[in-house]
Amino acid sequence: MRPAALIDIDGTLVDSNYQHVTAWNQAFRAHGIVVPMWTLHRAVGMGGDRFVAEVAGREIEEALGDALRDRHREAFSAEISGVAPLPGAERLVTGLVAAGHRVVLCSSADDEEVETYVRLLGVHDIVAWTTSADVSATKPSPELVRVALDRVGGGPAVMVGDTVWDVEAAGHLGIPTIGLLSGGIAAADLEEAGAAVVLRDADELMDRLDETPLAVPALASS
Repeated sequence: MRPAALIDIDGTLVDSNYQHVTAWNQAFRAHGIVVPMWTLHRAVGMGGDRFVAEVAGREIEEALGDALRDRHREAFSAEISGVAPLPGAERLVTGLVAAGHRVVLCSSADDEEVETYVRLLGVHDIVAWTTSADVSATKPSPELVRVALDRVGGGPAVMVGDTVWDVEAAGHLGIPTIGLLSGGIAAADLEEAGAAVVLRDADELMDRLDETPLAVPALASS
């Protein structure tokens, strides 16, 4: 059986990480809280349920968490029209499906946002996907990865993502991750988190697919 491909969306298939950073910055600034942009960027990939405490602390989460998430959602809705597919994104998804891999887009964004990205990528009819409605805890919790696995009938599987949170979430279930640099996280950070291989973007992944855990012989010999 070919391994299922559990593919993150933000920063992996669509170029949206920096829009999220801008939206979170606006949300915090609206409440008089200054969080350095680099700190916001390093936490992108976590769900909103974890993000505030990660970058600003538990006290801010308890006092303003819901208000900050609402403000981020409003700010990001004004930015989403500028989101575009990353190089090789559609090629990766359609190529894996054509090769017989079961593909699920593994996101904790809300339903409307995920639907927008699936349409943008042109893969609406060939993949399954997850949203925030499917889980009670987001990455780096393994819950989202477990739900994604269920969508495609179980393993074996390989995660494809751009953040350490993707690597950690998959690692909890013993699933290897292919890390991509397209979200702006350094290769050293992805490798330290446990990524099996780190590549530039989806295009390079397709060009070097046989060198990754998605290659059936490599998976069988591991």
